[in-house]
Amino acid sequence: MKKLIHKYKHAWVLSYFIVYMVWFYYLERTVTRNYHVIHIKLDDIIPFNEWFLIPYMLWFLYIFATVSYFFLTSRSDFYKVTAFLFIGMTICLIIYTIWPNGQDLRPNLNDLGRDNILIRIIAILYSTDTATNVCPSIHVLNSIGAAIAINKSEVLKKKKWLTAGANILTVLICMSTVFLKQHSAFDVIMGALLALVMYLVVYVWVTGKHTAKAKEKEILNLS
Repeated sequence: MKKLIHKYKHAWVLSYFIVYMVWFYYLERTVTRNYHVIHIKLDDIIPFNEWFLIPYMLWFLYIFATVSYFFLTSRSDFYKVTAFLFIGMTICLIIYTIWPNGQDLRPNLNDLGRDNILIRIIAILYSTDTATNVCPSIHVLNSIGAAIAINKSEVLKKKKWLTAGANILTVLICMSTVFLKQHSAFDVIMGALLALVMYLVVYVWVTGKHTAKAKEKEILNLS
């Protein structure tokens, strides 16, 4: 048991989900009026398409599988991907708190002129997930973060089919947020920009510093 605890002692990082869920639930309950409506012209061009529910829902499995894989296989990659996701998500929550925002893009599903299982599930999604706290998009941020982690992994980046699949799924998830009218295109842009910032911080700056220190230590040991 002690060996198991020691091996997976980095599990403490996952306690962040408690903080995130409490904070996000609070915002969902309190940000119901007097919020900034996110809407740009591109939103009016993008049609509603219920088939994008599939990649949208795959997001949950995608993030869970990515974090779980690195948790079980590589502590350093696990710390990188969780730093990317959790710091980015915290920035999103701070933005939602000081700049309450939402969107008005959701169509009346009864007026679509068609009915299928996907639309019925979307109706449930609309009823349980508010149209607030949308910019930047956490769906977009986390999807890009997972793709970066997979592409940067020394083991996984050798599996071209896996990296290609992750990249395609990431693009589809980002697209799904606007085709389901869960987000404005502006939310996607801001989510992608935040992902770029997190990439530069976690995978360029911090990783670069650690690599430089490791090389310096290696040189000192050889001298």
